[in-house]
Amino acid sequence: MGTNATEDTSLPDRLARVRNTSLGAAFVATGILTSRLMGLVRQRVFAHYLGNSDAADAFAFAFRVPNVLQNLLGEGVLSASFVPVYAGLLARHDEREAGRVAGAIAGLLALGMSGLVLLGVLLAPLLVAVLAPGFPPAKQALATSLVRVLFPGAALLAMSAWALGILNSHGRFLWSYLAPVAWNAAMIGALVGWGGRTSPDALVLVVAWGSVVGSALQLLVQLPGVLLLCRHLRLSLAMRLDGVRTTLRSFGPVVTGRGVAQLSGWLDAVLASLVAPGAVAAMGYAQLLYMLPVSLFGMSISAAELPAMASEIGAADEVAAAIRARLISALRRVAFFVVPSAVGFLALGNHVVALVYQGGRFTATDATWVWSILAGSSLGLVAGTMGRLYSSAWYAMRQPSIPMRVALLRVALTLVFGLLLAFPVRRAFDLPATWGVAGLTAGAGAAAIIEYLVLRRTLALRIGDAGVPVPHLLRLWVAAGSAAAAGALVSVSLPGPGPVVRALLTLVTYGATYLLATAALGVGEAKGLLARLRRR
Repeated sequence: MGTNATEDTSLPDRLARVRNTSLGAAFVATGILTSRLMGLVRQRVFAHYLGNSDAADAFAFAFRVPNVLQNLLGEGVLSASFVPVYAGLLARHDEREAGRVAGAIAGLLALGMSGLVLLGVLLAPLLVAVLAPGFPPAKQALATSLVRVLFPGAALLAMSAWALGILNSHGRFLWSYLAPVAWNAAMIGALVGWGGRTSPDALVLVVAWGSVVGSALQLLVQLPGVLLLCRHLRLSLAMRLDGVRTTLRSFGPVVTGRGVAQLSGWLDAVLASLVAPGAVAAMGYAQLLYMLPVSLFGMSISAAELPAMASEIGAADEVAAAIRARLISALRRVAFFVVPSAVGFLALGNHVVALVYQGGRFTATDATWVWSILAGSSLGLVAGTMGRLYSSAWYAMRQPSIPMRVALLRVALTLVFGLLLAFPVRRAFDLPATWGVAGLTAGAGAAAIIEYLVLRRTLALRIGDAGVPVPHLLRLWVAAGSAAAAGALVSVSLPGPGPVVRALLTLVTYGATYLLATAALGVGEAKGLLARLRRR
């Protein structure tokens, strides 16, 4: 063990591992970008055929119900509980035990998901009645049918997350994050094949079945890589293995943390269903855009860093120093991309929404509504994305209870802030009911900022402060603000083009100006990106 620790903590080895992790993050980002672009195409086609209709509203709601299983038992939970254990076994070259643990976790996950799917199908009417009290009877009936169709697909996606955890631990990032392309492709095929040929209610049922088929495809394309890399994989229900017990001990706090986050999302959906017709669908459109930078830059870097941080071995102070160095580097990369995303959503979000969704049954009025919701979410975008990295650090150090407790605080604050902004504050300013949804997302953004501050403070007590220096953040915000002004100037100077062309020119101007401004201000990430572009 002493020899391994010395070798692992040597400077050349650490630099090589940081480079490998950066490459892994790039692969994750590439995979996520491809799958998210497919997701945007899917939503664009969905919006074209269904807009903010009652059928779209019912589908958006029904999609969230079984998706709870994927979020509670899927990628985030398995990454936080299973990946540190599995990656640690690989770091100690114990591949046989790693295969046994992976097989046991797969067996237990499959058994648990089967029972939950059965319950979900049986209890679908009750779930819809409780969670969508603002839906009229016909919409509730459609949502119930959709929930029953979608539940098995969520179980398959949770198993896909298990496969993703294995691939990530072996450094195979690209293929695992490209797999959702198959899921999106199946839904797009259903929309294109049946859109315009059938009623909206029948179309959303076809799309739901397409989602189930796509979920199976997403799992199937990952399995060959899993079987090739995890050569000692043996399916079982062996709960006595040390690695399985360690995973299950972390599983509870992580599931609780994810569960309260899901509760927060559900409370928003319940409140949105009471605000105005179409509010749940509008929130879904905004959330897909909001999650794009979170996925590309927060999840990609966190996914690559978690196995690396979990594999750090040596003395306690050496491990703490290594994790702190990784966090600072990762946070700088996150901030460089997420700060302009937040400013862009806030200042130019109307163009983002128009570019992605506007057309067919999705009108300019719908675009303005979704922009207001997206603007509310952008308030906590930077803090929420950085908070993911701090949570990953706690997971890597086998301390999942700390982010769990902070998540509980965030949910409580989200509820309080959301209720205040969506109802009494909105009414005090005599704003339309549709602005209540923006109040909900703004309240969640404020809660995300507080969660970030608490996570950073508690982690600093353990490994020392790991954050982005304030002067560096100020340079990013100044550059993004200047770029937004340039984009707005282009927008008002082009009265002729349609909304899509105007949006494209405005956003290209915004991105190019931000890159040049950050380079001029001496931001290393911008200089490196420009150098790579010049070489190509």
